[in-house]
Amino acid sequence: MGQTLGCIQVEQSKVVIREQFGKFDHVLEPRCQCLPWCLGYKVAGRLSLRVQQLDVKCETKTKDNVFVNVVASVQYRALADKAYDAFYKLSNTRGQIQAYVFDVIRASVPKLNLDAAFEQKNEIAKAVEEELEKAMSHYGYEIVQTLIVDIEPDVHVKRAMNEINAAARLRLAANEKAEAEKILQIKQAEGEAEAKYLSGLGIARQRQAIVDGLRDSVLAFSENVPGTTSKDVMDMVLVTQYFDTMKEIGASSKSSSVFIPHGPGAVKDIATQIREGLLQANQVQK
Repeated sequence: MGQTLGCIQVEQSKVVIREQFGKFDHVLEPRCQCLPWCLGYKVAGRLSLRVQQLDVKCETKTKDNVFVNVVASVQYRALADKAYDAFYKLSNTRGQIQAYVFDVIRASVPKLNLDAAFEQKNEIAKAVEEELEKAMSHYGYEIVQTLIVDIEPDVHVKRAMNEINAAARLRLAANEKAEAEKILQIKQAEGEAEAKYLSGLGIARQRQAIVDGLRDSVLAFSENVPGTTSKDVMDMVLVTQYFDTMKEIGASSKSSSVFIPHGPGAVKDIATQIREGLLQANQVQK
C-alpha cells in the first residue's frame, strides 16, 4: 500500500538507495520517505549500518615450515555518509575483505616461527586491521576491530608440541625428585653420623664408669682385707661376674650360647683380656 501511494518506510540502522530512471538520486534515512514511482523513482537497494562480523580462515605456514590455520574475525560497518560508495563501488564486500585478510596473513605469518606466531598474534591482527582500514575506507566501510581468534597447527605438530612440553615437565619433575632424594640421603647420613657419635660417646662414658667402679671396689677391698693385692681382688670380681653370667644363661630356656674353652681355669685368660680392654678404653678417654 505504501509503495502504491509513493511512500516507503526506512527502518532504523538502515538506509535506502533511491534511483530515478536508473540513476542514483538520494540516500533515504530512517523514517517514512516519499517515493513517487510515477516520476521514475525506485528503491535500488537497502544498506545496513549495523556492525557485521566476518570470520576468515586462512591456511599458511610459519618460518619454521609448520602449516597452520589462522582464523581472523573482522568487524566492520558501512558509513552513512559514504553510503553511495558502499553500495555502488563494491559488488562483494565480504569477498573483498577476505582477500585482504588472506594477503596480510600470508605476508606476516611466514616471517615468524610457530611460537612467535602465538606470541605476536596481536601484532598480526593490528597489521590486518591497518591494511583493511586503508583499503576499505575508499569503499565507504569502517573497520571496527580485527581479532586473531585462533592459530591451529597441524594435528601431528600439535601432538609433538604436547609431547615436548610433557617431556620437559617430566625432566623437571625428575630433577626435583632427585634433589629431594639427595637431601633425604644427606639428612639420613647426618643423622647416622650423629647417632654413631652419641653412641660412641655413651660407650666411652659407660666404660669410664665401669673402670671407676672397679677401681673404687678394688681400693675398698684392699683396705678392708689386709694382704690382698689389687690383682687378687680383680680376679675375684671377674670370677664372681663369670659365674653370675653363667647362671643367667643357664636360667634361660632359649639360650643358644656356647663358651669355648669352658671352666674356672679359663677365668685367668678372660680376666687378662678384660683388664687389658678396660685399661685401653681408659687410656683412650684420657
